[in-house]
Amino acid sequence: MGCARWWWNYALNLCNQTYKDTGKGLGRTALNSVLPQLKKAEETEWLGECYSQVLQSTTLNLTKAFKNFFEKRAFYPRFKSYYGKQSAQYPQNCQIVEQGLKVPQVGIIKASIHRLFDGQLKTVTISKTPTGKYYASLLFDTEAKYPEVVITGKVIGIDLGIKDFAITNDNEKTSKYPNPRHIKKHERNLARKQAKLARKKKGSKSREKARLLVARVHERISNARQDFLHKLSRKIVNNNQVVVIENLNVKGMVRNRKLAKAISDVGWGMFTNFLDYKLKEKGGLLLEIDRWFPSSKICSSCLYQMSDMSLDVRQWTCPSCGTHHDRDENAAKNIRAEGIRQLSVLGTRTAASGGDVRPRSGRKSVLRQSPIEVKQLQGS
Repeated sequence: MGCARWWWNYALNLCNQTYKDTGKGLGRTALNSVLPQLKKAEETEWLGECYSQVLQSTTLNLTKAFKNFFEKRAFYPRFKSYYGKQSAQYPQNCQIVEQGLKVPQVGIIKASIHRLFDGQLKTVTISKTPTGKYYASLLFDTEAKYPEVVITGKVIGIDLGIKDFAITNDNEKTSKYPNPRHIKKHERNLARKQAKLARKKKGSKSREKARLLVARVHERISNARQDFLHKLSRKIVNNNQVVVIENLNVKGMVRNRKLAKAISDVGWGMFTNFLDYKLKEKGGLLLEIDRWFPSSKICSSCLYQMSDMSLDVRQWTCPSCGTHHDRDENAAKNIRAEGIRQLSVLGTRTAASGGDVRPRSGRKSVLRQSPIEVKQLQGS
């Protein structure tokens, strides 16, 4: 892990310096050609003790990081710290044995294997968390395909929020799931331990012990958040086949300094990813509607659209039909209806109970997504 981290930092610095001198970057082949020279040099001959494929995988990850940056999917690659998360990737020659995991040049590592897949073991990534725990991520080539999507089940609309994490509507009932506010529960404990860490002398053993205490609090918060999101996403996926949510601009929303901490804590992006892969496994569909769709301003009964509505308005009465709405419940109903409308526009019928398969008059079209391939149920 130390060799992989050092090579990442060295290669990143080499790319930066080369660009400053020549105006050109370095590719994967050019970076790998530097490794034999470093292994022969007296100061860096210890790189030869590291498995060569680990360093080459680090090069591949760095070039991917640059590609993601230039395609505006990520920030510019950063240097890795000794005190942060450590990892080493083995792209081949790894085996699962009775005692645990066997990796090149290390041998057998005792491990608790949670589950195995039928397929070829491709890549093993061993990582160390800031709290000193080691994990191995095993990548298998199972050659399995996701089942084809046949819309015959329920359609549910989800409105994500801060006070209530999720407000769902499946045409039968509306459910609210409160926001656990994980950071707020550990805020005082975290602040106390961070204050102790700030008073310790850098490089001392007492500072390392204090850093470990802070890392454990952060790990506890992260585990609690993932546990909540996994359980909620599994509950929703088990009871529904199509889930409709808004495509929120989280990156832009966190620029609001008053709400940035709360928005970062809820984990909307992680929740969306959990829903996506769990739905694909069971033949379901995650449908994201446009972020500019006015779900809160439209009356779910008569489709009258309010011209303006501030965030502090939590309940309102429709001036057209007189229906009294809870803002979040009304938004969940409209998100579901818009999802069903998009399915019908894309040429897919839905047998969801109580679902409209044709757009009502007066509904503004906000379809800006590429068509999705969904197999139509024969005889429906």
